[in-house]
Amino acid sequence: MAARERKGVDLYRAERDTKIRARYLAALERGDDRELPGAVYTKGFLRNYALYLGLDPDDVLRQWRRERGEAALATPPLAVPRPLEAPRQGLTFTPGVVVAALLTIAVVAFVGYLGLQLVRFAKPPTVTVTEPPVAVVEVEEGTAEYTLRGLSEPGVTVEVQAPGRDQPYRVTAGPDGTWSVVVELRRGRNEFVVTAKDPETGKVAEAPVQVLINVPFPVVAAPTLTVDSPADGATYENGAVPVEGRTTNAVKVTVEAAYAGPASGEPQPSGGPSPSPPPAPEPQTTEPADDGTFSVPLDLTTGRWTITITAASAENRTVTLRRTVEVSYRGVTLVVQIKGGRAWLKVWVDDRVDPTVGAAGTVYRDGKTLTFTGQRSVEVRTGSSGVTYFTLNGVSLGRLGRVGVPETWRFEPPNPPVRTDRR
Repeated sequence: MAARERKGVDLYRAERDTKIRARYLAALERGDDRELPGAVYTKGFLRNYALYLGLDPDDVLRQWRRERGEAALATPPLAVPRPLEAPRQGLTFTPGVVVAALLTIAVVAFVGYLGLQLVRFAKPPTVTVTEPPVAVVEVEEGTAEYTLRGLSEPGVTVEVQAPGRDQPYRVTAGPDGTWSVVVELRRGRNEFVVTAKDPETGKVAEAPVQVLINVPFPVVAAPTLTVDSPADGATYENGAVPVEGRTTNAVKVTVEAAYAGPASGEPQPSGGPSPSPPPAPEPQTTEPADDGTFSVPLDLTTGRWTITITAASAENRTVTLRRTVEVSYRGVTLVVQIKGGRAWLKVWVDDRVDPTVGAAGTVYRDGKTLTFTGQRSVEVRTGSSGVTYFTLNGVSLGRLGRVGVPETWRFEPPNPPVRTDRR
């Protein structure tokens, strides 16, 4: 036991190295013959264990015999007369011997190559990360990059995937299987997934490795904010405006929109009072993703809008950016919804009967939604004005009459809807 402890190994490590069961090794150290299989096996175990521990096997065997009470009889070795040796002949290389040797070498090499290929095709590559040595590590504030290192099979392609990056980092393992790649870091949580792919077999590592690197934020640092969309002064032909960007050191992002007036070049209504400004959408608040990105969809009506984006940190520090956009619908887009009953409809688009409804009109059930698009005007006759709801170029007008009352309404923006006598 003392020799094993000096070697710095335990019984299980010794069992793995010597191929002798741990219980037999423990019995040898205690001198307990009852746990050992027999004298013949015990001698072999003692000799192999002594060699493994760096001891003299003969001394160990003599001590074992003394403990068993066996007499250590020194038997002088017998001197056996050596037979006369015939003079050795030199090695003769004949063509047959050379051909046989070459064939043997070729067969052995081919079999070895086949075995190597079978192992490669049957087994997927492995990948390990040696730097950082642990799965979660925190680096110093302001660290912008980190070198990942590890091991895999030679020639294997190692891929490192990172959130927010379109393409993974790729590197080829060297002849000794080592690989390294420099990755970019952002403040906060940086999560990487490392995997490997054999370019010849197409097999991918079954156990990817995850690495998490934290870059701390300054305690007093205010959040940062970048808005990728919309661009300032952008024009949209419909009301769907995506607000997207990136922030750091923020726990929430708030998006607000305020009506700033009619769009540039938008014609003014002829006669009558000016229409009231459309209602602004409710402010929307979202939490940034782990990589700091955010996306908030806005649905705006025709006109100029000021969009305010505010990022706030946990300490309630804020940063604000503003974008001005224009929403200018082309022509007329009228959405008709039937709510609360059935209604008969007949529709004229640019003063021509819409073929989908027909010259005789069509009765539509409760819940039906139809969309009509024209260059100048859309005119709708309904058999029940109180169950017919209109949305014109993104602006909800609601119903324009009473239930059961047939009416015809003409929509020709920017003029307000007017009732006509068309049937």
